[in-house]
Amino acid sequence: MSSYPPRPTTVGAAGLAAALALLTAGCTQVPDASERSITVWSQEVQSERIAATQEIIDRFTDETGIEVRLVAVEEQQTPALIQSAVLSDSLPDVIGALPLAQVRQLDSLGLVDTDATGEVVDALDPATFADAALALTSDGDRRLAVPSDAWTQLLAYRTDLFEAAGLPAPTSYADIREAAQTLHGDGTFGITLATDPTDPFTSQTFEALALGNGCELVDEAGTVQLDSTLCAQTWDLTSDLADLSPRGTQTVDSTRATYFSGDAAMVVWSSFLLDELAGLRNDAMPACDQCQDDPGWLAENTGVVTAISGEPGTDPATYGEITSWTMLEGGQADMASTFVEYMMSEGYVDWLAMAPEGKVPMRPGDLSDPRRFADAWRQLPAGVDARVPLAEVYSSEVVDSLLGVGDDLRRWAIPQGQGTVLGPVISQLVIPKAVAELASGSTDARGAMEAATSATETIVEGLEP
Repeated sequence: MSSYPPRPTTVGAAGLAAALALLTAGCTQVPDASERSITVWSQEVQSERIAATQEIIDRFTDETGIEVRLVAVEEQQTPALIQSAVLSDSLPDVIGALPLAQVRQLDSLGLVDTDATGEVVDALDPATFADAALALTSDGDRRLAVPSDAWTQLLAYRTDLFEAAGLPAPTSYADIREAAQTLHGDGTFGITLATDPTDPFTSQTFEALALGNGCELVDEAGTVQLDSTLCAQTWDLTSDLADLSPRGTQTVDSTRATYFSGDAAMVVWSSFLLDELAGLRNDAMPACDQCQDDPGWLAENTGVVTAISGEPGTDPATYGEITSWTMLEGGQADMASTFVEYMMSEGYVDWLAMAPEGKVPMRPGDLSDPRRFADAWRQLPAGVDARVPLAEVYSSEVVDSLLGVGDDLRRWAIPQGQGTVLGPVISQLVIPKAVAELASGSTDARGAMEAATSATETIVEGLEP
């Protein structure tokens, strides 16, 4: 399973060795219950993020006297590691940076300490969190996780090309389709669209388009909805856009490269695109003709849509991934709660600072200042090889739209109480495989829809008790 931000991540040999050493230690040593210590797994595995997390932890230990064993775990490996830890009675006390689907999987196994998690949210005050973030990390009155931060899927578009053609911002199916058709040609693709059958990024792109049209994965009864009329319209749009996108398999890297080279009018990507678009990452620099003399040109001529609406009469929806802190049953709840509260207050800004373009705060402020963390986030330097606050590169409208995603963010299956379906659908690449067949011409929109529906129905049947 993966719901990672669609950006390649690399860990140097030393960083990977350190992460593996931490993992080995964390999974083979069970803390003495008499010690003031807890074990924390984190899915922030890049070497620089491990170091940044450890710095926050060191301050926490200095202030509280609670020792923390930090264990870096890859997202894709987490389910297997959980199984192993259950068998060896060595579960961590806390897991951080958990995506929504894994939160639901942990809950389905009865591993979440919902009492401790709820007490942390109450202590921090639910009113200080984004509404959608709390809704997506809850099951009725049960708190499954403490939502920390989010990245969102964006539709980035060339404002210069749109203005020259007299086109409105691509906020709806009709506007997206018209813009792609109008701007396609003369060496420019109307859009560069993900079609990789092996990458969840393709599924993220499809779901971002689907949600705004009311196309759902399943309903409250668990009945698959991918062949509904609303979903059929999303499959039709995907088919049309694939015809106006570069040929061949389009990946997370190739879609970005096509847009950065100036060869596409639109691209659907995550908010991790923003620092790269601004020329702050040397291995992913804009390469358009105008960018040679002005590295900031493409960022200045790019608009961003965070909420897409479907056919007329539908409400706009924002797709993204919320990552959270979850405390596990059988852990040392008091110390774990103290730690999570610290990470969501005193340590929160430094946690967000690891990658502000992909860590939009889901807790905008606290009781003393409802915008404390949001205002601090605006000033956090983004980027890798160069560091500049996004607010110095993009308009206040773009920055405000990012900070607002927590109020509108939606996901498949979770609101319907069927969150356990989401993980297998993602891990088995149901949507990517169907989209790839559609884009290659091996099937049409209806064939892709039927294939995805059938595969999802099989998953749902397998989950039934």
